[in-house]
Amino acid sequence: MGEKSFDLVIIGSGPGGYVGAIRATQLGMTTALVERAEVGGICLNWGCIPTKALLKSAEVVETMRRGAEFGVSASAVEFDFGKIIQRSRDVAKRVSMGVGFLLKKNKIPVFNGSARLLSAGQVGVFDEAGQETDRLEAKNIIVATGGRARSVPGIDIDGKKVISYREAMTLEERPGSMVVIGAGAIGMEFGSFYNALGTKITIIEMLDRVLPIEDPEVSKVVERGFKKKKMKVLTKHMLSSIDTSGDKVVVTVKDQKKDAEKVVEGDVVLMAIGIRGNIENLGLEEVGVECDRSFIKADPARGYRTSVDGIHAFGDVIGPPLLAHVASHEAIICVESIAGLDPSPMNYDAIPGCTFCHPQVGSIGLSEEAAREAGMDVKVGMFPFIGVGKAIALGEKDGFVKLVCDGATGRLVGGHIVGPEAPELLGELELAVSAGLTARQIAHGIHSHPTLHEAIMEAALDVEGAAIHV
Repeated sequence: MGEKSFDLVIIGSGPGGYVGAIRATQLGMTTALVERAEVGGICLNWGCIPTKALLKSAEVVETMRRGAEFGVSASAVEFDFGKIIQRSRDVAKRVSMGVGFLLKKNKIPVFNGSARLLSAGQVGVFDEAGQETDRLEAKNIIVATGGRARSVPGIDIDGKKVISYREAMTLEERPGSMVVIGAGAIGMEFGSFYNALGTKITIIEMLDRVLPIEDPEVSKVVERGFKKKKMKVLTKHMLSSIDTSGDKVVVTVKDQKKDAEKVVEGDVVLMAIGIRGNIENLGLEEVGVECDRSFIKADPARGYRTSVDGIHAFGDVIGPPLLAHVASHEAIICVESIAGLDPSPMNYDAIPGCTFCHPQVGSIGLSEEAAREAGMDVKVGMFPFIGVGKAIALGEKDGFVKLVCDGATGRLVGGHIVGPEAPELLGELELAVSAGLTARQIAHGIHSHPTLHEAIMEAALDVEGAAIHV
């Protein structure tokens, strides 16, 4: 073992860590990464990328089943569950290898092992046996260790009958039935995937609607879509217990509306109630880094510095919003701040969010409700996809675009899309919110025809009551 000196050491090579390392190298800093698992972190290997590969397979299956709508004859649609899972793993491997190539291209060394802070300027790298293999010195250290699935206190994720997102994408056999605890993005996406392949799905959500952080009207459309596909959705139901002793997993929930208990059974239970930060065994407490529950306390206004000079943190390990693109953006701000630049701060009121269930969801900024609570004189424009020729041609006419504007300025403060290609359509609204554009400016930008983007133009026109195709 020898000591190695760098300008910057980053612990974790996820979408925050590897992006920060590349940006630091561009700015002339000698940089090293420490990674205990796969390069690319959870997002590339066990999160965003492989789940989208799974959902694409589900989309193909569903489209084939609807073939008659498009004049295409098909006999019974068959699929190979094992090959669907394998394709997802192959996609994840290919993307992870791409990140590895980028790190080599930028001459960023990756030290494999578990990192531990030894002091404000030293990081130890340890193998599986707990032996120190490397000691890295750096003036600045960044903790970007991400997060993992959270469970209900007293209920263990055993990886067999009670699983997390990680096991959900590598099951050897498709379960006949699944109970999903949590109706956030993870739960709704896996619910969509397994439902498309024939699994009987029950969604349990303790709050009063699915996708509770989305605009209520969006949640309503998604819930209706799930029920149309014969999925059972139980909102305002709180998990009481899980019994895994029998062949079936027995889930007891409390109906908060009726103040009564209910029993639901499934072959497997997917725990999708949220994420906790990976803060254990990093030496944080020993060197004085303050944490709040399972997350590190970091100050965005000071380049994501922690309570210890020279130690920074960003991404899921510092708490919500728990999104890969947030981690990447925080990484660039943090690294540029360390380099002595003056980066623009993150606008946490304009964070795009996407859910790739069916129907798809994309949103940015404030909901109508939040804008009113903020004291704005709110103006809203909405346009349904059933009024868009391209959506009808695609056979995807459910859903809408909803724009939320500050009535005093006309400025767009929120955009919400539920329906076909919602996450892709969101790009226009991301730019509009970030640039402070008004509904009038959006409406008078020429939108090509026939496209789904026309729904955004029409919603912008509707803010002033001037929508054409409704």
